[in-house]
Amino acid sequence: MKLTMATCQFPVDSDMRRNLQYVARHIRAAQDRGAAEHWGVLMPVSRFLAMVGALVWRQTDGKYLLLQRSATKDFAAGQWECVTGRLEQGESFGQAVRRETFEELSLDVHIECVLGTTHFYRGDALPEHEMVGVHYGCSIPDATGMQLSDEHCAAQWVTAAQAEALFPAGHWLRALIARAEVVRGLMPHALRQFYLHEDFEL
Repeated sequence: MKLTMATCQFPVDSDMRRNLQYVARHIRAAQDRGAAEHWGVLMPVSRFLAMVGALVWRQTDGKYLLLQRSATKDFAAGQWECVTGRLEQGESFGQAVRRETFEELSLDVHIECVLGTTHFYRGDALPEHEMVGVHYGCSIPDATGMQLSDEHCAAQWVTAAQAEALFPAGHWLRALIARAEVVRGLMPHALRQFYLHEDFEL
C-alpha cells in the first residue's frame, strides 16, 4: 500500500501533514526491508487437532486409573497414560470424553471437573502434529465390568503418592494426578451435586 497526501480527502494542517509524511516514510521503509524483518515473523495459519484426556478414579477408594499404551501404537507405544483421544467431527468435548472412556474401558463415567488444558506435538514440532485439548476428572463407582480395548495392554490403580513414585518430576501424568488430588479436596459438595445434573458444555 502506498500512502500519499492524495490519500487524504480532508484538509490537513502543517503538523498533521508532517505526521502523515513521517508515518508514510516508516511504512515505505518497512516495505523495503520486508514486513517479516521489520515486524517479526508471523505464525503461519494452521489447523489444530483437538483432544480430550479423562483421568478416572474409583469412588470406592479414590485410586486413579493408569493405562499402558499397546506396543502397536504409532505414538508413545508402551507408555502409561489416562484415557485419551481426539474429537471427532461435530463432537463436543464432553461427548468425546464419554465416547473415549466407553471405547477404551467399556464403562460410563461421571465427569466431575476440568483439570486443565494441554498443548503438545504428537511427534515432531510440525503444524500438522499440533494438539490442543482439555483434561477432565472423571469418576466411576467401581471397576466392575471394565474391559480394556486393544489400545492398551495393561492397567493399574494407584494413589497420588504411588503415581509420584512411578513418574519423574515434570511428567505430565504425575502433574495431572497431583492436580486432581488438590481439586478433589477443594471441590465443595454443592458443586459436585451441580455437575451431577449439568454438563460442562455451554
